[in-house]
Amino acid sequence: MSNGVHIRYFAAARAAAGTDSAVCEPAPLRQILESACASNPLLAHVVSQCSFLVDSVVVHDDTVFVTDGSVIDVLPRFAGG
Repeated sequence: MSNGVHIRYFAAARAAAGTDSAVCEPAPLRQILESACASNPLLAHVVSQCSFLVDSVVVHDDTVFVTDGSVIDVLPRFAGG
């Protein structure tokens, strides 16, 4: 049984998405993000400036495959040090 991939949006990403979370099918990170932003140009703009955690680990390679049951955190830039 599939649980899907959970996306958690924080701060400006949450505001742009209009929600704090979403669920999608397993896929490469890039594909998941493109799908999430497809109909929301504001979210696409914010996401282009974000960093990402997959299961609490920083991910720099957006071709990494995100498996069923994983959690993606979408983290915009934060002010401060």
